[in-house]
Amino acid sequence: MSDRPLEHRTVVVTGAARGLGAALARDLSRRGARLALLGHERAGLETLAGSLPTPALAVEADVTDVGALERAAQTVRSRLGPVSAVVANAGIAHGGPFHASDPADWRRVIDVNLTGNAQTARAFLPDLVRTAGYFLQVGSLASFGAAPLMSAYCASKAGAEAFAHALRAEVAHHGVAVGVAYVNWTDTDMIRDADRYAMLRVLRSTMPGPGGRVCPVDHVTARLAWAVEHRRTAVYVPGWLRLVQAGRAALPPVVLRVSRRRLPRLEEHEPLRSTGPLGAGGRADAAAAGPDVRA
Repeated sequence: MSDRPLEHRTVVVTGAARGLGAALARDLSRRGARLALLGHERAGLETLAGSLPTPALAVEADVTDVGALERAAQTVRSRLGPVSAVVANAGIAHGGPFHASDPADWRRVIDVNLTGNAQTARAFLPDLVRTAGYFLQVGSLASFGAAPLMSAYCASKAGAEAFAHALRAEVAHHGVAVGVAYVNWTDTDMIRDADRYAMLRVLRSTMPGPGGRVCPVDHVTARLAWAVEHRRTAVYVPGWLRLVQAGRAALPPVVLRVSRRRLPRLEEHEPLRSTGPLGAGGRADAAAAGPDVRA
């Protein structure tokens, strides 16, 4: 393998306007990749594209809009050439009790994090088959460690993990590799916004061992970019998540025990309410989706 396997290769990153997606695009560009940046917030995408050292294309698209994704794939193909890798990073989160959540908001998390990422794979799969390419689904500790007050997010990440496993089995004979990135808390505006809410901040900070620590975004993106270069089936950030994966069956009883102790104490201080979309990216998605899409 070349020491710069992404040189002159076209890589798609969704949710690229800010946070993990934008940082990953910068890292991939430094490794020689041409970047197709998909997401909301056209101005942010264009600013990022103009700052990268390799050719980059900003494409405003909602990953839940099949037509927009198909048009995006055609645009990327014509401007940057066939796609060699796709990083399905687009994601949003809402916090709060399930019974207090707005059904449309709850469904939107599933639509973006699960259905939207699957539709992204559908749109670019012809390119990946042509190039014997790579699809990386950005997952989470939530993919195998569901937590209270984040039911939609956890359900969507578990579903995205299962989708990636199924897709891998379907396309392996075409030479297409599929990976899952298991990422713990990362220093993005989504996590910083979540920490403004006592119920989410306390649950994170009281996770056993190193579970509540927040990773620097550059550390996470370096590992994800390495996974794209090496077409990894799984990548864990931090690395100790691999051990949690091995013992994932033991997680639900641990989460239940902690929740029974912590949630009543939180409810003594104030009622547990929905947070609405977390982070600037979540608010941008809500604004772009609008009431017609969310209804």
